[in-house]
Amino acid sequence: MHPYYKQYQWSNVFTMIHNLKLEPKICMDDCPHRLVVITGATSGIGHATARKYASHGADLILINRNQQKSEAICEELKREFQVNCSYFMADFSRLSDIHSTARHLVALERDIDVLVHNAGVYLTRKTITEDGLETVFQTNYLSTFILNYYLLEKFKAQNKGRIIFVNSEAYRFAVWGLDFDDLFWNKRRYSGIKSYGAAKLAQLLSMIVLDEYFQGTGVTVNAMHPGNVRTNSGQSNGWLYKKFKSLFIDRFARPIDDAAEALYYLGVSPEVENVSGKFFNLTTVEEPAPPALDRDAAMKLWKISMELGGFHEQK
Repeated sequence: MHPYYKQYQWSNVFTMIHNLKLEPKICMDDCPHRLVVITGATSGIGHATARKYASHGADLILINRNQQKSEAICEELKREFQVNCSYFMADFSRLSDIHSTARHLVALERDIDVLVHNAGVYLTRKTITEDGLETVFQTNYLSTFILNYYLLEKFKAQNKGRIIFVNSEAYRFAVWGLDFDDLFWNKRRYSGIKSYGAAKLAQLLSMIVLDEYFQGTGVTVNAMHPGNVRTNSGQSNGWLYKKFKSLFIDRFARPIDDAAEALYYLGVSPEVENVSGKFFNLTTVEEPAPPALDRDAAMKLWKISMELGGFHEQK
């Protein structure tokens, strides 16, 4: 019997289903000239979130793959909200791009007030990056680990800052936790939802270690399920997935602004100023499923991520 088996409770699932119907809390406070970094901001949740922060006066750095779209969104935000906006080009399916992004952020001569890890992909077929890693794991999880690792000392020196993962209830599809003997799906049959769920579970496990590291500082790290929102995710998948998405996912989707409202609340609201290490369903705190609370698995993943990220000395 798997060690998580006895830890599962139906009440946890029922609470999650109930929380999915709740509206996000709204933060009305402005955040003039606070520096907000958002990955994957040219469309979907990232774009809506960038607009939300800009509408309240934030300075923005957007990390994107597409230069034309990046230029367009920065011009849009400057024109509509008279804010400072810059962008940095990076494709997180390349480790070299992840590292260059991290070095760019570390070198900033100002504090990062909010870091929103939003970039991600959902693939129904297994693909391998040029670095030899499974694409969803590298793009959705390892990129966040590398950025956070580089920024540990910067955030600690700031003594303030909020790190937010755009996570997903899909982490629950990794029912028995991560398979450390087969992280890249070489032995098991690959599925889009399972690989996505595993990458999101990995984010939550890394949050355990990050939260411990930042204890006693003003830095917080939290994760958020954005609700079932209508986005462009999965556009590179086949016609069958796209048909399923349009018929069953998008039909019952929330407005994308709900996710942006939640990400703004978590990044700015004084109500969560000292709240850290939590999983939010939009803005409602939720007890994660057992695999996301396993500190031993978190430490094991951290060590593996250090090696995959090319780091040699553990902080």
